[in-house]
Amino acid sequence: MLFDPLDPPPDVRRADHVLVTVYWHGRSTEDVDAGRVWAPSRSAQPLRNRGVGVTDVFRTADELPGGIRPFQTARAAEVAYWLPDQHAFVVGDVLLGAGAKPRPTNAPLRLCPERWLGKQTHDDLRASLRPVLELPVERVLVSHGKPVLCGGHAALAEVL
Repeated sequence: MLFDPLDPPPDVRRADHVLVTVYWHGRSTEDVDAGRVWAPSRSAQPLRNRGVGVTDVFRTADELPGGIRPFQTARAAEVAYWLPDQHAFVVGDVLLGAGAKPRPTNAPLRLCPERWLGKQTHDDLRASLRPVLELPVERVLVSHGKPVLCGGHAALAEVL
């Protein structure tokens, strides 16, 4: 299973499932020999317009492979994923890890720039992600910056 693949090495270019957080992150999906490509309903058509062959469109209440649970974010076309077996939370753009642009910091996590949220605010984003604090998050896997590989719950609590 891959999330938002970006130039995966040749030995991982095959996956039963690819899950996309937001249509901007279709990236190298077409370079992966994927059995199924999953996308949130508001990202499916923009992905198809970019040449990504979405096979499964879902809403946040739907069950995904491996018991993965999608979370709607304040960004209309973006979801984040809870991976229960790995105790990991996977995000696209709404949370940035240490060193991520723009304006890199050393903070383990920070909110994306508010301008990325359209009409939504940082308060809206915090509210959309707060339910994740009820989960035993150990890791936060970000698309931009360094992942949080331990202490994920504390890092999330601090930023939310």
